[in-house]
Amino acid sequence: MAISRMFDLNGKVALITGGYKGIGGVFSRVLSEAGADVVIAARNKDACKKTAEELRDKYNINATGRYVNVASKESVKELLSFIEEEFGKIDILVNAAGISGVEKPTVELTEEEFDRVFNVDFKGTLFCSQEAAKIMIKQKSGKIINVSSLGGKFAIPNLTSYSVSKAGVLQLTKAMALELARYNIQVNALCPGYFLTDMNRDFFESDRGKQYIKERIPIRRVGRLEELETTALYLATAPPFLTGTEIIIDGAQSII
Repeated sequence: MAISRMFDLNGKVALITGGYKGIGGVFSRVLSEAGADVVIAARNKDACKKTAEELRDKYNINATGRYVNVASKESVKELLSFIEEEFGKIDILVNAAGISGVEKPTVELTEEEFDRVFNVDFKGTLFCSQEAAKIMIKQKSGKIINVSSLGGKFAIPNLTSYSVSKAGVLQLTKAMALELARYNIQVNALCPGYFLTDMNRDFFESDRGKQYIKERIPIRRVGRLEELETTALYLATAPPFLTGTEIIIDGAQSII
């Protein structure tokens, strides 16, 4: 097969939660450029619609911005029902919606603070994967891509809710990969290290953040979002035999 055809997503339908910025924005751009029709969904409906318009104009694809609260199962059901009615299928789900939560010692963490992160980062991934998988099972094909984190493999002090949630995403990835393999559905996870986003910009531009980079990241800088593009495209087009795995991209941070 020609290389260009291997990465061709023409005729495919992709849902990217949190797809208007950050890592989700990378997936939205890359999949659109490869020819997929995309649904970009988040609580910020206006931002999703604006991003969809930009991608539609630039890549001549069908792009739609929709509201979703991934922490609400009913909201997720409404979104997936819309996609099935509008497009007739869903080929790719990218679970990129997420929050980092409050930074504080575990013994001081309140139930409300824990639930706020867990409900979005873990339960949001679970709900979207459940509803997308129901459609994918009927069509006997599909790819689910879960954005976890290096924090899901290695605990981050004072960010317990985030670490626990992202670790759960990795186990969810493996469990669903086992359950869905018979239906030709692949479930994989992306585990990025630190990439510069709106969520962490203030920290990494501070003296404390600069010292962290110097001491903990061998490449001596945080990642640039464009450095995720080829990995995003690979996960969206990978062969069926790639399932239940996690891809780490972290500037060698995890091996020191």
